Amino acid sequence: MQRFIMEQHDSLRKEIIAGVIGFFTTVYIVIVNGSILSEAGVSLETGMIATIMASFVGTMIMGIFGKLPLILIPGMGINALFAYSIIGNNNFSFQEGLAIVWIAGLIFVITAFTRLGTILKEAIPDSLKHAITVGLGFFLILIGLEKSGIVISGDSTVIAIGDFTSPAVITGLVTLFIAIFLFVKNIPANFLITMVIGTVIAVVTGVETRQASSIQFQLNELMFIPSFQAIGDISFWLAIFTLSLILIFENMGILNGQLDMLDKQKGYKKAFRITATSSLTSALFGTSPTVSSAENAAVIASGGKTGKAAITAGILFLATIIFIPWISLVPNTAISPILIIVGFLMAQNIKHLPLQQLADCIPALLIVVMIPFTYSIGDGMAFGFIAYPIVKWALGKKEEISIPLLIISGLFFLEFAFKVIGI
Repeated sequence: MQRFIMEQHDSLRKEIIAGVIGFFTTVYIVIVNGSILSEAGVSLETGMIATIMASFVGTMIMGIFGKLPLILIPGMGINALFAYSIIGNNNFSFQEGLAIVWIAGLIFVITAFTRLGTILKEAIPDSLKHAITVGLGFFLILIGLEKSGIVISGDSTVIAIGDFTSPAVITGLVTLFIAIFLFVKNIPANFLITMVIGTVIAVVTGVETRQASSIQFQLNELMFIPSFQAIGDISFWLAIFTLSLILIFENMGILNGQLDMLDKQKGYKKAFRITATSSLTSALFGTSPTVSSAENAAVIASGGKTGKAAITAGILFLATIIFIPWISLVPNTAISPILIIVGFLMAQNIKHLPLQQLADCIPALLIVVMIPFTYSIGDGMAFGFIAYPIVKWALGKKEEISIPLLIISGLFFLEFAFKVIGI
């Protein structure tokens, strides 16, 4: 009996430690996502509160009902899609953007609870799925380089190298190299350490940092009401379409890999449904959708096997709200290296692209190239999805074009057609 109690105590200790490690490897999302949301129309503090609440609720649901050690946080890449493409390119208000997040989350839920998920999973070629991830990665790298001032808009070119005599650019470069060193050395909580060191360097070099904020917010900043005023716009539904595709396929890939690490593939359906439900609630908290964090690998490697690890991390996320005045001090030069490194990680999926197969390679590379070059994830995806059936048809491989894929490609084509005629 005593041995059983000791084993249970040791198991609980491991789960708590894994949860703590998971929290410290993902808490960077509070300032990073808050910063991205602030460019979509809300204050930095509101964006951080939204990030904390969505991460807390999603992670607690996964821990309590899914009984899995998976932390849910706003997805990197998806938040860029929300802020820069959905809201920035279409001039939607923040609340209208949240309506898109809510409907996309609802589609995700319907997909997770019906056979539609299986149909979509089989309809989209792997080459296009991997290309979306790679394209998102390069997009994040570009945003990170811009935030640090390493690249800027050129006078005679689209982009140009930044002013390397500027203290801000020098600070950004130094912080980036420190971030890379910590990351490749696999230092625990390396992103968090990067932000701390980067902030200190910015203060020492005199780079402008944000002012400390207070924890003053209204009740309506804890819960948002999405606005459906733009529901009649074609661009509104095309944004939903794009966001839904990315949400569904990114979570399919992440959860499959993490459950393989846990040797708990039987829990996939429940985890997929919980992730979908969490993404739906994200709109009400005022943020882009949550996904299963890539850093969950650290939780699993630390011995996390059950929902206790997720519950620990969830509680710590909620406690983070009292540290907002200090977190808000972190400058862009300390945030940009994290965006760049996460972009590198996503871009690694290029190894999965069928570079020797012309019919699959061309559409995939179009997605990879056009996402950062058009500064639009939706437009970048459109190029690849439209090109795929055209290339297959040209090479006499019409049998490889599924009906669902043809419908998706047709919708993307309609998006371009509506842009041409000004709808």
